[in-house]
Amino acid sequence: MSTVTDDATFTGPRTEDLAALLVAGERPPRPSALSASLTFGWRAMLKIKHVPEQLFDVTAFPIMMVLMYAYLFGGALAGSVSEYIQFLLPGILTLSVVMITMYTGVAVNTDITKGVFDRFRTLPIWRPAPMVGYLLGDVVRYLIASAVMLVVGLLIGYRPHGGVVGVLAGVLLLLVFSFAFSWIWTMFGLMLRSEKSVMGVSMMVIFPLTFLSNIFVDPRTMPGWLQAFVNNSPVTHLATAVRELMAGNWPAADIAWSLAWSALFVVVFGAVTMRLYNRR
Repeated sequence: MSTVTDDATFTGPRTEDLAALLVAGERPPRPSALSASLTFGWRAMLKIKHVPEQLFDVTAFPIMMVLMYAYLFGGALAGSVSEYIQFLLPGILTLSVVMITMYTGVAVNTDITKGVFDRFRTLPIWRPAPMVGYLLGDVVRYLIASAVMLVVGLLIGYRPHGGVVGVLAGVLLLLVFSFAFSWIWTMFGLMLRSEKSVMGVSMMVIFPLTFLSNIFVDPRTMPGWLQAFVNNSPVTHLATAVRELMAGNWPAADIAWSLAWSALFVVVFGAVTMRLYNRR
């Protein structure tokens, strides 16, 4: 049975449990893939417990994003904040959660620098468990960010016509995509040498990918050459799907595209991540 101490360090089976098993002539049972992954996910939660400032990016940052963009651009783009927030909130929700995913790579790189992963690789566990655990732990952070932004949006006039079901469906799709998208950053966390390098490269990738989308405005107002990129961006498909689900519609094509992109990210970047992890 795997345990996690209060200092967020994976300790493996307790000493008394091992002693009892050895006396009985039995080998400790190998933890299942799910059990190992959940243990590492809980470790990620304990790290937040000891450093609560990590929640700043899923609380203060989302609030700032909603208020800033709604009040800066609402009157100019839609005539009023109450009108613009109907279009903006699902998009800014997508932007914020997708941007938060890049901190996964920083956390992975930090543990590598401290030598924690050397110990993980000696444990008789499912090999991808530490990486999957990181991502499962971050899903909780994405949920917090989503809840905070939805509350702020409702307070300033957002009204999802899809009701509770539409909102939950949109958030669920966003969580699935973000979990898959995070594999890009675990790859960078293993590949690059320092936290600053991971953050710098992540910014270079995520800013154009998120801002060159339909999060803030309708792509039809853009030049034709830019529309070609924006209309085929994974973030555009995701933002459209979340926006339509929360509005009470069923955008089958954009949902399918979002899920297809998610599968591609896991297959490609998940495989590269594990290859790097096994060779370090």
